Amino acid sequence: MTALQALVDLGVAQETLTRMVGVLVAAYLATRVVEYVLTAVVERIPRRGITIKIFIPIARVLIYGTAAYLILGPLLQLSAAQLLAVSGLFGAALGLGLQDLFAAIVGGLVLVTERPYQVGDKVTIDGDYGEVTDIDLRATTLRTPEDSAVSIPNATMFTANVSNANDGTPEMMVVVELAVTAAADVDRASAIVREAMVTSKYVYVDGDHPFIVLVEDESYYRTIRGKAYVADLRDEFAFASDVTERSMAAFASEGIEMPEAPFHVSGDY
Repeated sequence: MTALQALVDLGVAQETLTRMVGVLVAAYLATRVVEYVLTAVVERIPRRGITIKIFIPIARVLIYGTAAYLILGPLLQLSAAQLLAVSGLFGAALGLGLQDLFAAIVGGLVLVTERPYQVGDKVTIDGDYGEVTDIDLRATTLRTPEDSAVSIPNATMFTANVSNANDGTPEMMVVVELAVTAAADVDRASAIVREAMVTSKYVYVDGDHPFIVLVEDESYYRTIRGKAYVADLRDEFAFASDVTERSMAAFASEGIEMPEAPFHVSGDY
């Protein structure tokens, strides 16, 4: 049984049904026009992109809210039994869906005012790491290093830690980890990693962006952790790979042994 047939069975007039369909079509077309216009404005004023795009879902809610009012107006003149049936369906929809939606919308408004991150930032939200590619009123979209799109409800920011690797700037710190055996010359190994970092074509060093090499003792090996900045956050993985490859080649040529067991080398931010 379709929704329209159900309303007919409830005694809703054909004229009312026609009006409902017309209002819904008009609301849909209005939202499409608003989205098109605001998207065009974003392309002309990219610096205001996040703020402008936030108004797209707001406009959508206002348009469909008005449409709902125009549709429900005639329906509220139903009999007691009919009104009870419609109210029950509407209440169930509110209970099931709008609570999470409202929380997400509030989170989106907080993002606009506090701006903990913006499009283009590299962030970690609730364990998911990637580049922020889109922020709307309901969710934030991340593009992970594996090229997967992750949609995170904005309400998550109220309960999860948010880590921003670059905070709106093009520079960001990249951490490269390597390991050598406990018997290896750790001082020479550290010097190799340091040289690999400062000579990388991707590195960015000045008074506000220093570099450092740290050594940590583990049970059967030593971890060498190099920290330095890249001038362009898009070079994070290229920098990590460059430093890792050249360091490992130098280790091999100078007889500096690395642990035989597989050791994970990654960049942490």
